Amino acid sequence: MKIGVVGLGLIGGSLAKAIKQKTNHEVIGWDNTEQVRLAAIMAQAVDTCMENGNPKDCDVVLLALYPQATIDYVTQYAAVFKKNALVADCAGVKRLVCDGVQEIAKQHDFVFVGAHPMAGIERSGFTYSKADLFDGTTMILTPYTGTDIKDVNTLSMLCKSIGFGRMQVTTPQEHDQMIAYTSQLAHVVSSAYIKSELSPKFRGFSAGSFHDMTRVAKLNETMWTELFLENKDYLAEEIDTLIARLQAYSDAIHKGNAQQLKALLQDGKQKRLAIEENKAFD
Repeated sequence: MKIGVVGLGLIGGSLAKAIKQKTNHEVIGWDNTEQVRLAAIMAQAVDTCMENGNPKDCDVVLLALYPQATIDYVTQYAAVFKKNALVADCAGVKRLVCDGVQEIAKQHDFVFVGAHPMAGIERSGFTYSKADLFDGTTMILTPYTGTDIKDVNTLSMLCKSIGFGRMQVTTPQEHDQMIAYTSQLAHVVSSAYIKSELSPKFRGFSAGSFHDMTRVAKLNETMWTELFLENKDYLAEEIDTLIARLQAYSDAIHKGNAQQLKALLQDGKQKRLAIEENKAFD
């Protein structure tokens, strides 16, 4: 197959490299930045680049763009996609994207499947992309109701061929709600935590927890601002409920209530152990 990869940053660059190194498919790349396009060719991450981003020859198109940029790209090239081409995005929110392109795909006879690779590092850009980024990770798929199972299988098999270890199929709504908790909230907490006046003095006072808590504070603020605001209902709710839970700990500590504090800590431990018992981390 001819597979187009649009947006050759960390995720798109890694997709291109993985497809090139692990399959026999032809990779046709595109990035708005000429320097990135040249770097991808030099690194043999792509076989060639699209002409002005035009995906007309591609059987599969993978969009590794910001959410609104994904909608804009699909809208711009809607009439150009091959008939029955399989188009999938990699954006971190799904309601905005999937709702934004559903009718466009239907009107122009191509198949769109929402997708979100559960992989990444605290760096961005093609320079940091790597072919093994997705090894053993999960790809979330949010196909529309009525999507042909053959198309979902085609995308799933492609994902597995480049290293993904698990497919998770869900709705755009459930995706956004869960990602608000499992990913976005963690980035908010990390960003807020590092702002303590004590953080510059951490050396010699941390056995690892400080690094664990602050790692994802090294985020791409432009991308994450867009993701947070496009998922603001679910994310704000998670932030508010976390604040309420933290307040319970603060109250117990302020009052010196050892019994209440111990109960809070024990409850947290039991919930974490319950996840392990369900093998959720396998």
